[in-house]
Amino acid sequence: MSGILILPRIESFQDVRSGGSQILSMDRPCLDDYFMEIALVVARRSTCLRNQVGALFVKDKRILSTGYNGAPSGLQHCESIGCAREGVISGTKHELCRAVHAEQNAIIQAALHGIIIEGATLYCTHQPCILCAKMMINARICKVVYKQSYPDETSLSFLEQACIEVRNV
Repeated sequence: MSGILILPRIESFQDVRSGGSQILSMDRPCLDDYFMEIALVVARRSTCLRNQVGALFVKDKRILSTGYNGAPSGLQHCESIGCAREGVISGTKHELCRAVHAEQNAIIQAALHGIIIEGATLYCTHQPCILCAKMMINARICKVVYKQSYPDETSLSFLEQACIEVRNV
């Protein structure tokens, strides 16, 4: 049977007995968890040797754009030539990094395709750095949801000052 994908039986369904009738229910993730799981899959495309970061913009439960960290288009990846920030403390000297951040790539992809991200939520595997936080502010993002903290308290302060809701999940 070429071209047919047979999926395994879903084991997350639970039998619930109610009034003599059987009702199937399943453990559905909340939207924040759902979109964060997608961000984690996007991060797998990263070519960074230090952090694999994935980001996506969502509005009205729809994914607008995605991005992951890696070298600019057409340039060699760090996995090929090494990390320019080897030995540099995380959260410092961003200018040495040859990679474009995941959040930046998601903004760039939206712009290239004429997609408006104003009012969207950013789902990112890592807390945005100060550079990306400033971009979120100017892009008028309304909410940032991230999984892993990053040693940059200034970015969180900027987002708070801009009245952007921030959640660490």
